[in-house]
Amino acid sequence: MSFFEVSNACNGCLACVQNCPANALKYVDEGNRRTLLHNMALCARCGNCWRICPQGAIEFQSLLGGAWDEVATMELLRCTVCGEPLYTSDFQETLAERVDYNIEPLCALHRQNLSFMTWKRLAPGKGEVEGVRR
Repeated sequence: MSFFEVSNACNGCLACVQNCPANALKYVDEGNRRTLLHNMALCARCGNCWRICPQGAIEFQSLLGGAWDEVATMELLRCTVCGEPLYTSDFQETLAERVDYNIEPLCALHRQNLSFMTWKRLAPGKGEVEGVRR
């Protein structure tokens, strides 16, 4: 989908090209044809081309509307206790490679509870850990 469109009302006057502050518009004359070119990566999305066009030929509305394009879809992992969405399976693989073990998908609350339970299981005595009281 192109966000920048020019209608048949364009007469090739180049007002848009000459007034683009980001130099995102240019033209190429080849033989008996003039072609207008737009580079979305350079475009500042300022709408100056749309405002300056004396023919009203630039259709900039879809860009100004800010529509979302789907660019990637991945498998989502959820907390094994409560089902809260956490991260993708690809992210988990990357994380597991870096820490060299598989990490159980747990939300912050359940991860905190797991840490507390592990600490409690390892702590000597009833509520005391080397001079620290609960």
